[in-house]
Amino acid sequence: MRSNPTGRQLRLGTELRKLRERAGLTAAEAGQLLGVKPNQISNMEAGRAGVSAERVRAVACNYDCSDTDLVKALVGMTGDRTRGWWEEYREILPGALLDLAEVEHHAMRLRTAITVHIPGLLQTTDHARELFRQVVPALSPPDIEHRVSFRIKRQAVVFRDSPAPYLALIHEAALRMEFGGPAIARAQLQHLLDMSEQDHITLKVLPFAAGGFPGSGQSIFYSSGPVPQLDTVHLDQSHGPAFLDAEAQLSKYRVLLDRMETKCLPAEKSRDLIRSIAHNL
Repeated sequence: MRSNPTGRQLRLGTELRKLRERAGLTAAEAGQLLGVKPNQISNMEAGRAGVSAERVRAVACNYDCSDTDLVKALVGMTGDRTRGWWEEYREILPGALLDLAEVEHHAMRLRTAITVHIPGLLQTTDHARELFRQVVPALSPPDIEHRVSFRIKRQAVVFRDSPAPYLALIHEAALRMEFGGPAIARAQLQHLLDMSEQDHITLKVLPFAAGGFPGSGQSIFYSSGPVPQLDTVHLDQSHGPAFLDAEAQLSKYRVLLDRMETKCLPAEKSRDLIRSIAHNL
C-alpha cells in the first residue's frame, strides 16, 4: 500500500474512477465485478494501491469502455515503475513540484503561456536564482539552490533525444523584467534566442501592442498526454502549483491558449523583438 502516491499514480486512479462513474457503478458494484472488496476499489482510485495492465483492461471491460486509445494510454501508465530523477528531491521540495517534473517527463507535447516571468524550462541558472530570491516568505540560501538545481534538471525534457514539441507564449512584459540587472537579463534573452532555434521549440511573443488577451492574469502550462483525456493543466500560483484534469477545464484552457497564440507575433518577428530588447539593455 502506497503512503505517498505520485501525481501520475493519482491521475491513473482518477481516470479509473471517471470510467466507473460513467458506467454508473458504485465502488461496491465495481468490486463485485472484479471480485475484490469495495475498499480495494477506493484504494486503487486514490492511487494508494498499484494497478497492473491486466487490471486496467479488466476494469475497462467491466465498465463497458470502448475507447481503445484511452485504455491503451491507461495501460501505458501502469508500466513505468522506474524512479525518476525528481525522487531525490522528495524530502527537500514540495511534492507538487515533483509531480510537475513527472508530468513534463511523460508529456507528448508542451505548451506554456506566461505574462511576467520567463518559462521555467527556458530560464538560465542566474535568472532562476534571482526569481527564487524574491519568494515570500524568504527561502534560505540552501533552499534557493535546491530549487535552482531542480529547475535546471527539469530542462532535460527539452534536450533529450526525441523531445516533445514545446510552444512557449511569452508576453513582452516578461522580456523587459530585469531580474538581477542588465547583464543577467541580457544573458537570459540571448538564451531564449538560442533555444528558439531548436527545431522542437517554438517561441512566440505577445507584444504590448496586442492589448488585452485571455488568460492575462495567470501563467498556464499545458501538458498533452497520449490521448486528450489525459492532458494536464498546471497553474503556477503564489501558494503553490495547481493541477487541473477535468474535461471541461482542459477544453477551456485549450481554447484559451489557442486564442492567446493568435495575438502573438510570428516566431521570426518574436526573435526580432527579443533581439531589440536585449540590444537596448
